[in-house]
Amino acid sequence: MASSIDCPSRARHRAPSRGDRQTGVLLRTRGRLPLPAVLLALLAALTGCGATAGGTARDIPAATVPAGGPPGTANTAHTAQGGTGDAAETTAPARLPGLGPRTLAQIPGDTGQAVVVTGPDRNANHSEAVLYRRTASGWEAGAVWPARNALRGWTDDHRAGDLRSPIGVFTLSDAGGLLPDPGTALPYDQSEEFSVDGTGFEGEPLAGSFDYVVAIDYNREPGTSPLDKTRPLGADKGGGIWLHVDHQGPTQGCVSLGKQHMRELLRALDPDRHPVIVMGDAQSLRQ
Repeated sequence: MASSIDCPSRARHRAPSRGDRQTGVLLRTRGRLPLPAVLLALLAALTGCGATAGGTARDIPAATVPAGGPPGTANTAHTAQGGTGDAAETTAPARLPGLGPRTLAQIPGDTGQAVVVTGPDRNANHSEAVLYRRTASGWEAGAVWPARNALRGWTDDHRAGDLRSPIGVFTLSDAGGLLPDPGTALPYDQSEEFSVDGTGFEGEPLAGSFDYVVAIDYNREPGTSPLDKTRPLGADKGGGIWLHVDHQGPTQGCVSLGKQHMRELLRALDPDRHPVIVMGDAQSLRQ
């Protein structure tokens, strides 16, 4: 693995015709009502309820039904747009869950997508990732994906070779990989330089780890290929921290996801929504 890399038309529907209404005029026979009609008239007088010519009770006036439907039912009057309804959005949290004020303060105000990667503790090299999307009523969570991070866990003072993933909030601006662009809106650099071989910390093969990558903007120049080696903070602060394909073992500093999940992430990330990654152990992110 390269030493500069710390990781590797709608149809119109017409309501059916209801047909002509019956008038309900009662027939007269020799000046008297037929017997069934007499009974119906008597019933109406006793109960105060109206009846149609067919003898069925009239509908309850609409005013007696609570607005929005009967108690316990959802009001779906404005859920058609997008076909998904408002249920998810009305329950979406206003703030990203699990994040404390210090972490939240690092998220730019124009961010509309956030990949939150959370480890169970400071020294854990496994974690989980969730892509959140900001909506009009809060943050909507996508699927939860298993993830891996650096062998020794997390740090808020990352150094080259410390085998820990940096804690923080970082923008996601550029992607690339050995394989062709799977359909991302991010700038994508396909290159043979993403080839990798050898084995990982647990003897697992590393081949294919960089089939798809997203550069995490830690100590790098945004707007360049993930392969760019510029280190604004200096070489001792490490670099080459990426999201990449999981090789079934811990990383040197990156975050890895399953290959299919990396494809899904690449297709979902939208530069117009200014995506970021929020990464670290749970306790640190709660601060």
